[in-house]
Amino acid sequence: MTAPPGPRPPLDPDDLAAGLAPLGLRLELVASTASTNALAAERVRAGAAPGLVVVAEEQTGGRGRLDRRWETPPGTAAVYSCLLAPEVPAASWPWLPLLTGLATARTLRRHGVEGGVKWPNDVLVGDRKISGILVERVDGARGPVAVVGVGVNADLREDELPVPTATSVGLVTGRPVDRTALLVDLLTDLVASHDDWLTAGGADRLRAAYARECVTVGRQVRVALPGDRELHGLARTVDEAGRLVVRTDEGQDVVVAAGDVVHVRPRPGSAPPPSGLLG
Repeated sequence: MTAPPGPRPPLDPDDLAAGLAPLGLRLELVASTASTNALAAERVRAGAAPGLVVVAEEQTGGRGRLDRRWETPPGTAAVYSCLLAPEVPAASWPWLPLLTGLATARTLRRHGVEGGVKWPNDVLVGDRKISGILVERVDGARGPVAVVGVGVNADLREDELPVPTATSVGLVTGRPVDRTALLVDLLTDLVASHDDWLTAGGADRLRAAYARECVTVGRQVRVALPGDRELHGLARTVDEAGRLVVRTDEGQDVVVAAGDVVHVRPRPGSAPPPSGLLG
């Protein structure tokens, strides 16, 4: 399906701010920025408290993991960076991008898009990317802050996709996208998931949910590592630290963290599993 033609309305700053206020979030909306994460990091270093959300109509030099570019033309994407400071041990912070991916996928389902999370930081529809996530730790005067950056392809049309393996909400649903409502819902689900993670049993619930919904877990994968090395095997589970556990063809379990890998791709002929495997 193709998204219907027509003008793309701008974000509604009043509706956006009103939707974020009950979440305890504060809005900074900019027409254009190189990177919402970079701008949010500047705000942290200037003393901004957690709860600030930077939203941009256009992002000209956004970054994904490993400094991959993520550009969003005006009116085509839902892009935000939210400042969070979870009171959990530093060893648990790698769960933030995984948690954010789950929350994003759940929001997209409510908007008519059935997607799955790809470890560690993408949301896919089939094998096509619809959302990317980048979480960065920034040390400010108030202590360490997580800059949680999310970009969702909202109203990109087929000829505007950055790569053929991408898609957008509009392309999937065939309908115009209300980006203001989408952003409010994305942040509502992010806050709900973040807050539940911090409650008793929340970490276990998060890990179980991630194993169920992750399209990487239960699939034969090819893991590219620095130095042109590769790891092949079954992505068996995600451990307590959010690391991917791969059972190699030789029957050994190898644990890899997000910072250890260049990318994780399915091996040829490997179909997504019907559900994740936990073990």
